[in-house]
Amino acid sequence: MKITVFNGSPRGKKGTTNVMVEGFLAGVVKAGAEVENIFLVEKDIKHCLGCVDCWVKTPGKCVQNDDMGELIEKFMGSDVSVLATPVHIDNVTGIMKNFIDRLISTRMPHFELDSHGETRHVNRYEKHPKLMMISSCGYPEQSHFQVIRLWLKRMSRNFDMEVVGEIYRSWGWLMKAKDNELAPKIEVYKKLLIKAGVEVAENLKLSEETAAELEKPILPKEMHLEISNKRWDQAIRLGKKVWMPKEK
Repeated sequence: MKITVFNGSPRGKKGTTNVMVEGFLAGVVKAGAEVENIFLVEKDIKHCLGCVDCWVKTPGKCVQNDDMGELIEKFMGSDVSVLATPVHIDNVTGIMKNFIDRLISTRMPHFELDSHGETRHVNRYEKHPKLMMISSCGYPEQSHFQVIRLWLKRMSRNFDMEVVGEIYRSWGWLMKAKDNELAPKIEVYKKLLIKAGVEVAENLKLSEETAAELEKPILPKEMHLEISNKRWDQAIRLGKKVWMPKEK
């Protein structure tokens, strides 16, 4: 069993999204599966040119010379490929979008009808991975993941890949907050991430029960404006990010 994460956060290892990924992968390792956490910000990924040469001139291979050839091998060679991204303007990051656009070489130009009678491009590979999403955002409502939920549904359908789990965390920056009162709540959530990793590694599926637990609020929504605005006021005054506002 091989589970590979493709992390599209521009903050890479330092990002909130990676805190979630590390918790999830701890569960995957606990279940005995092989893991790899790839930070796309560290890779050379050029924009898709839309030239379709990967369909007609160099089938299955982009004419651009960058890191995508290796990344596609890892993506298609995994049992589960996990897309990890913070929410940027209601969608995935630009880094993640570039990566997904370049996956077009895994398809062929010919068309077919899926099981629902909708047109899609034929898969170039006999075996393809199952798909999973991990995402965080700074807002308190889970509704801010609406676009990503739909985007994943459409992408998985067009690429003929089964989605085995989705983990979305509003108020995601709390994952890195250094606060003694909050620490027990964060620890409970991180244990749920480990549980999720075990489930996906063992069953190739995140249970509905665990998925629901992972979406429960960590703090009341009403606290968001007060805490967040104090946090940003201090950050502006200090000229650097702060994880939790401190009393003067």
